Amino acid sequence: MKTITREFSRTFADRNLGFITHGRGDRKSSRVGFLLLENFSLPCFTQALDVLVTANLISQGAVRIHTFSHNHTEVMSDLGIPIRPDTPLTDLRLSDLDLIVICGGLRVARTLPNWLSSLLKKISKLPIALGGLWNGAWYLGAAGLLDGYRCAIHAEQRTALAERAPHAVVSQEALELDRNRMTSATPNGAFDMMIRWLGYGSCAELANAVLDTLDSDQSKHRSFQKPQHPKVSKPLREVITLMESNLEEPLSQVQLAQLVGLSVRQIQRLFKYQLSTTAQKYYFQLRITEARRLIQNSNTSIFDVSIACGFVSCTHFSRSYRAFFGHPPSKEIRYEM
Repeated sequence: MKTITREFSRTFADRNLGFITHGRGDRKSSRVGFLLLENFSLPCFTQALDVLVTANLISQGAVRIHTFSHNHTEVMSDLGIPIRPDTPLTDLRLSDLDLIVICGGLRVARTLPNWLSSLLKKISKLPIALGGLWNGAWYLGAAGLLDGYRCAIHAEQRTALAERAPHAVVSQEALELDRNRMTSATPNGAFDMMIRWLGYGSCAELANAVLDTLDSDQSKHRSFQKPQHPKVSKPLREVITLMESNLEEPLSQVQLAQLVGLSVRQIQRLFKYQLSTTAQKYYFQLRITEARRLIQNSNTSIFDVSIACGFVSCTHFSRSYRAFFGHPPSKEIRYEM
């Protein structure tokens, strides 16, 4: 029997990217290296790292992450928590990296030792993007690698960078992306930097899926790409709100139209021109997405999930679930048992 597969519309594709098992093509992994300097900012590092680790949870192997230090020894962070690098510099083929990030911090000494200067100049000759966290831009600037570039650095060290690298354009922003240079001055800037890099260098859908997973207050970081919910008109927003509030007993198109004071045809036009889908498909995908969330994040039975999301039978629900996600709901990962 031929397996039927269905695709999510644009609005729901990002939310479900990490849970679809059919139709996954081979995507080349990106490789990122973090150079940890003594007393580096742990909050900046972990914000950047969280984006990449989450990307790998969503799309296995999307990013290969390396951490390293000068002598492959433990590096103390600014919070007094040591981090042991996983890759010796001697074992790392720099040409294999897509991005290397210099992890600075408030108490990192502003000196450019010969080994670091040599490393940065070697990297600058390769097709690799260079990044800096907190005051990481200072080291890039001191090595002459920010001449003609806009860059971000923590407020307390802007003057120092401007003096050391007079041809760099020192910004007052928390984040600057200028061609193949990416610098951030704060933990939030580090998060945003990696989201943007992921969106540009890998795929916008994966970057949006990371934001959907981390959720919370990160919607402002979607400026590089369309928001999860594209801006819609007030009437369409009212229809969507009604749909979201009526999953167990879905409203008919006639009922939706009556409740918002529109005709069925007007509602269809709103969905077509603003969301590039139909009202029926949107409602159905809303329900199947909520079903996936319930299965993963509760101990509710498959039968009860199907009822809660408005499916007429467990068999219909299972078929629909498999069509969208590539596996039956019984095979879904459950985080709460």
